[in-house]
Amino acid sequence: DLVRSRGLGDVYKRQLFESVAHCVGLSAVGVLLTGMGADGARGLRTMRDKGAYTIAQDRESSAVYGMPKAAVEADAAMEVAPLLRIASILCRLSHVAPANSGVRP
Repeated sequence: DLVRSRGLGDVYKRQLFESVAHCVGLSAVGVLLTGMGADGARGLRTMRDKGAYTIAQDRESSAVYGMPKAAVEADAAMEVAPLLRIASILCRLSHVAPANSGVRP
């Protein structure tokens, strides 16, 4: 696979976050989940610098804490949360009640 053989996956992650930061900025929310490397963390930092709300998965719920750790160390994440809480954070940010809350939006 060309993407894996050339290591382009990390570049694409960073470019995705950076594109969102430049195009949407303040209206964006970035979430960085378990994984290796630091490119996603750099892109998430760009999003935060442009005013987006940023979240990284916590160490305890990550299978591989490399990328979320890089985001925390780069001060790219405004909030660090367990995987199972990230959906409710996104609902809070979008003013939508989680599906299991019994509250209708």
